[in-house]
This record gives sequence, structure tokens and C-alpha cells, in this order.
Amino acid sequence: MNQGFNENSLADRASKVLMNTYAQTPIALERGAGCRVWDREGKSYLDFLSGIAVTALGHSHPQVTAALKEQAEKILHTSNLYYIEPQIALAEQLVEKSFAQRVFFCNSGTEANEAAIKLVRRYATERFGPEKRTILCLENSFHGRTMGSLSATGQTKFQKGFEPLLPGFSFAPFNDLAALDRVWDGTIAAVMLEPVQ
Repeated sequence: MNQGFNENSLADRASKVLMNTYAQTPIALERGAGCRVWDREGKSYLDFLSGIAVTALGHSHPQVTAALKEQAEKILHTSNLYYIEPQIALAEQLVEKSFAQRVFFCNSGTEANEAAIKLVRRYATERFGPEKRTILCLENSFHGRTMGSLSATGQTKFQKGFEPLLPGFSFAPFNDLAALDRVWDGTIAAVMLEPVQ
């Protein structure tokens, strides 16, 4: 624990060196165990975000910690330019237990959405031609912060200042079948949505 810790001085330090991409809660988390996290002064909080779904098994889970330690002692990271046996084994399990025929591993949800946008456009171009490449998205959606996923996001507050956005997206209100019928046309190649907004 850092004696004399001051959240405001930490925020001041951060404002001088970190880009202002997110509004941060004035709490400096130091450690976690299970569904709890602690700040630098020892105050405990329930973590309802799970690291934005990264730590769904909880913080400091003994099996996850052991697996990370074991892998870090072998090799910490390598590129997809090489075969990675644990990656192949996981892909085999995912293919066996899901609808997928192949797996693409990526680093974030926005990267997954970016890949999905590219796959849809490539497939639609090869299968239907350039006239059918529109992706239908829903208003009030959030798909990420890359240019493709930001263009698919149905909230102008996230898009403001990043224009011009990529073309090829149309929008309809969530849970409104009549509105979907109105915007559905021969250019739609895919629908991109969040099951829960």
C-alpha cells in the first residue's frame, strides 16, 4: 500500500501522459481476488465488469494463474506466423463443440467485429458483386473503436470527430420489425447486432 496516496495526484499524473480516450472512475485498483477488487487504500469493491468480460472466472483464479505462469516460463508470446500448438488445440475444441468450421483468434471485441466486417464484404463481393455489401446495424449499438466497427456503431456520440465514417452500413431501431422491413433492400449482405443492448 502506498502511504499518502492521493487519487487526484494520480489523475493529474495520468492526464499528462495518457490519451484521454475514456472517462475514468477516480479509483486506482491494485489487486483482485474472485469477484472482488481492492484499491490502493484497501477498500474493497465488487467487480461487476469482469475487466469488460476478460476476467469472467474472477481475478487471480488459481488455475488461470498457474496456466499463465507455466506458459510464461516456456514462451510468452509468438506471432501467428508460426504454429502454436495450444492455439491449435483450443481451435480444435471450439470447432468440435460449436457451429464453426475454422477459428480466428484476435485481441479484442472490436478486432473481432472488424474481421467480421471484412469477411462479410469479401464474401458478398465474391458471391453477389459490389451492389450487395451493406451491413445492417441497429441504432444505439456499440461495436468498437476501429474505423470499421465505429462506422457500424449506432451512436453518433462515439462517432463525432472521426468522420468521414466508412460507407456500407445502414441502421434500424432495436426490436422494431416494421423498421427492419422499411430499410431492408437488395444491398443488405449481413446483419450486425448485439442480442442485448
